[in-house]
Amino acid sequence: MTAQVITVTSGKGGVGKTTAVANLATALAVDGRKVVCIDGDIGLRNLDVIMGLENRIVYDIVDVIEGRCKLRQAMIRDKHYPELYLIPAAQTRDKNAVSPSDMKRICNDLKSEVDFVIIDSPAGIERGFRNAIAAADRVLVVTNPEVSAVRDADRVVGILEAEEKGSPSLILNRLNPALVKNNDMLSAEDVLDLLGIHLIGVVPEDETVIIGSNRGAPVVNDPKSRAGQAFRNIARRLQGEDVPFMDLDQQSGFWGAIQRLTGRK
Repeated sequence: MTAQVITVTSGKGGVGKTTAVANLATALAVDGRKVVCIDGDIGLRNLDVIMGLENRIVYDIVDVIEGRCKLRQAMIRDKHYPELYLIPAAQTRDKNAVSPSDMKRICNDLKSEVDFVIIDSPAGIERGFRNAIAAADRVLVVTNPEVSAVRDADRVVGILEAEEKGSPSLILNRLNPALVKNNDMLSAEDVLDLLGIHLIGVVPEDETVIIGSNRGAPVVNDPKSRAGQAFRNIARRLQGEDVPFMDLDQQSGFWGAIQRLTGRK
């Protein structure tokens, strides 16, 4: 068993990156994979809340790095999936408490034990971002179809390519087909043209995401949620499956264009 280390990042905050991590990790666990999530946002942790594990934290990643506990002691087992774990961020320290080499060492120690390590990167391009991408085998960039978010994502893509992390994959989050149709929102085509990277998933606007996050219950557990289905599909693509994109708007040629852009008929 050699884990794939996936870092989920964004340029702009508030685009749904941490929600994406929780949902993808849960979906992979549902598929029988052994998964460890690492919250890389030192000082501003939130992944524990979205996963419903905030009351079970004893040790965090800085405790591991500074030798106060062993790596296994900091791994919180999910309440519903025995093969899903969280290593939380420290809440009372700053990002300088962790270095890129620390993150590489922790991921290397995990690689022989699990199938996936998913790192939740802080937004932006500062120290926390550098830590989060240091050990990455693959990077997923999350953006909303907003001009400012896409511009920041483009900056992140440029840095990743300069750091020789390869071309990242794109998760376009909170797309509203009705707004796209009225030319009030960037389309997936627009975003792909601007960023020029591989599209791995489009997650539609869905109020169940907020409800699930507030309850500490990732939306992939809701079979009626369109966003949950989108995250489940992304998780399957991460495992190498060829999964068609959801038809978010059957009334227009919009989704056919996306299928053609991504090479899927």
